[in-house]
Amino acid sequence: MYKAVVLKRILLSVSFLVIGMTGLRAQLKSPDEFLGYPLGSKFTPHYQILAYFKYLAAANENIQLISYGKTYENRELTIAVISSKENMDRLEEIRKANLSMSRAEGQKSPAKQPAILWMSYNVHGNEASSSETAMKTLYTLAEGTFGHTKEWLENTVVLIDPCLNPDGRERYVNFYNSVSGTKPNANPSSREHNEPWPRGRVNHYYFDLNRDWAWQSQIETQQRLALYHNWMPEVHIDFHEQSYNDPYYFAPAAEPVHQDITPFQREFQIIAGKNNAKYFDENGWQYFTKERFDLLYPSYGDTYPLYNGAIGMTYEQGGISAGLAVQIASGDTLTLKDRINHHFTTGMATLETVSGHAALLISEFRKYFDQSGDPPPGNYKSYIVKADNLSRLRKLAGLLSRNHIYYAFGGERVMNGYSFETKKVTSFRLQRNDLVVNLNQPAAVLANVLFEPETKVTDSNTYDITAWSLPYAYGLSAFATKESVKGAFPEIEEQNRSSDIAEKPYAWILPWNGLEDAKMLIALQRSSIKVRMAEQAFTIGTKVYPAGSLLVYRIENEKINKDISEKIAVVSKEFHQDFAGISSGFVQKGKDFGSSVYPLLKVPKVAMVADGDVSASSAGEIWHFFEQELKYPLNIINEKSLGNLELATTNVLILPDGQYLRKNIEKLEDWIYRGGRVILMEDAISSVTGIKPFDIKKKEFPEPAETEVLNKAYQQKDEDNTADAIPGAIYKVNLDHTHPLSLGLGEFYYTLKTDDKIYDLLQKGWNVGVLKPNALMAGVVGRNIQKKLTSGLVFGVQSAENGNIVYFSTDILFRSFWENGKRLFTNAIFLIN
Repeated sequence: MYKAVVLKRILLSVSFLVIGMTGLRAQLKSPDEFLGYPLGSKFTPHYQILAYFKYLAAANENIQLISYGKTYENRELTIAVISSKENMDRLEEIRKANLSMSRAEGQKSPAKQPAILWMSYNVHGNEASSSETAMKTLYTLAEGTFGHTKEWLENTVVLIDPCLNPDGRERYVNFYNSVSGTKPNANPSSREHNEPWPRGRVNHYYFDLNRDWAWQSQIETQQRLALYHNWMPEVHIDFHEQSYNDPYYFAPAAEPVHQDITPFQREFQIIAGKNNAKYFDENGWQYFTKERFDLLYPSYGDTYPLYNGAIGMTYEQGGISAGLAVQIASGDTLTLKDRINHHFTTGMATLETVSGHAALLISEFRKYFDQSGDPPPGNYKSYIVKADNLSRLRKLAGLLSRNHIYYAFGGERVMNGYSFETKKVTSFRLQRNDLVVNLNQPAAVLANVLFEPETKVTDSNTYDITAWSLPYAYGLSAFATKESVKGAFPEIEEQNRSSDIAEKPYAWILPWNGLEDAKMLIALQRSSIKVRMAEQAFTIGTKVYPAGSLLVYRIENEKINKDISEKIAVVSKEFHQDFAGISSGFVQKGKDFGSSVYPLLKVPKVAMVADGDVSASSAGEIWHFFEQELKYPLNIINEKSLGNLELATTNVLILPDGQYLRKNIEKLEDWIYRGGRVILMEDAISSVTGIKPFDIKKKEFPEPAETEVLNKAYQQKDEDNTADAIPGAIYKVNLDHTHPLSLGLGEFYYTLKTDDKIYDLLQKGWNVGVLKPNALMAGVVGRNIQKKLTSGLVFGVQSAENGNIVYFSTDILFRSFWENGKRLFTNAIFLIN
């Protein structure tokens, strides 16, 4: 009797517990209830988005949160994982099984391996509807009553990143909230639809994170890609917004589509697109496919996953700067709620598609990696990068490691290969420290895309650059071979470091090979050590020291640094670098150390303009380079401050790409004459032409003949656009390798050209970098542009009494992955007096 009563009470308690848990699930707060306002009626701050994700994870056992890092402004980066209870109970097993397929490890998948769908929201901060959508999507999946959600999650593990760019989003949201009234103003001309500089699209350093996937220059990308490669999803969706006058875009993508993208990857874009279209058709919503957004440039949120075996797709909702409501060209009003609904619909439709094709996706994913490198994609089986510069070679190896591309280092043999420099097949010697990438590996496709000398482009109507080959970007000699070459060593063979720190040498000699040496120079100058530079090569004993070598003279430093030897030893140890101590200023070849060819280097006090009509991306590249790589102070000023420069506080001024007012440029004349150095980037050069003391002139070309203009037909309009296109191509620049600006770069520099601007040779100054005929190395360039870019100035230096002017007509810091340009830029900062 007693046992029966106890059992009855236990069963009753369990019943109440089940009822209570059911009630809790039924009471799961929607975004509206949690936030206290209807979703889409205002923009949600990032901290509240995270709070809602954390609330849902605490209230639902089928959600797991992963905090994967912090932004530059210390905002949390978090991703939510949601699936069925059965899948969540074995989530780590699923992840590892999926990862083993991507590494072609030959392990069998569990009998019921779900597909992994990764959804990325708000990579561009002012495309703000997508983070709102992420909350609705996660709630809908957790609540489980929408459509066949529960069934879909049985076949799918969904990862939701609500905001890839919190810093940019908060910049936009704070702007909008500060200028909007009690009701949204739908008039497109109202200030709430016109963001101030630098706008919310970009991250803290004004980088476009959707163009950083492969390069991983930004901390947000680095942390996200580390997590991505720990999961390797089958499908990745990237939610965006475009002009608010455009209808919705979803896959399939436009041409050009890279030749290494597989037939199945193309086919699945169509499958997903048709399912999206079904729901848009039911609602009468406008959309387009196969236009504008191509699959070529490797660093997008759709192409990077595609080159890593997944199905990558971009979804674009009209809405940049649309605020809560905006009147569009058709006369209708587009609201934030509309934008959320459209993104929510494609997200759920894609989940339905992925779930329904989960087994096929898993099968094709395994096949993709099982067949990687056998045979290799493209025309070559291996890429060999010569150890011309160990500093840049190490940087390249680091990039490959972050992208999970396998590499090794060479041996000793003579072989044949396609030369990136001459564009011809030639013989070369593989040596000990040469980097070897063999394409018989899981990351074969990505490796081939990043290295291929010339990317095949089927349509010139591309959305981004058409050339990016890493040997050109890093300024390293390289060869592509049709032979399968395997490196013999896992690491670079380091040189013996035996710093010859004599107690009282005449001078110490330091190398100038890479960014590490620039940091070493900075450390010396911060210790009040005077440093000189060799403008010419010299020989001591049997050792040849190249131009650009740095020198520290003991006697002239001991006057203010009694412990100079100890300071040199400290810096040598910190930077693991040889400091050759020499006993005499007499040299066997070259100039003795009392010559004027060893000038004293000034300590740069650098300012940069950043506001108004300055390119935010150009300013951001410079800012990021100084703070994150050089660790050197940069004073960021407004354009109106150009008339207040003093040499005591600013002796180097950088004008990033952009337009500047003539009245402000004219104020620089006296400052330059007294000893200031101004560095002009890209279009900043256009703002100074015709103003003293700037002697540079844009090269002019004759207009088309009248008969050519009259004979044009309407159907030729696209052809004409193609003739004037240069979306991004690589050109060989011939260098005056004796000038301080180009020291350490050799005879050539490879530049990324994105416009048709070219300048006349300087009549008074040094033409350091010039184009000559047949300089195009890779990429799409229209015939009209090719005619222009046959000769002219690319880089130059002009003296102006006691000052200097440096002209950079191309972006030498492009997206922070153009490593060779950093050497050029560093020379301009530190070596020019």
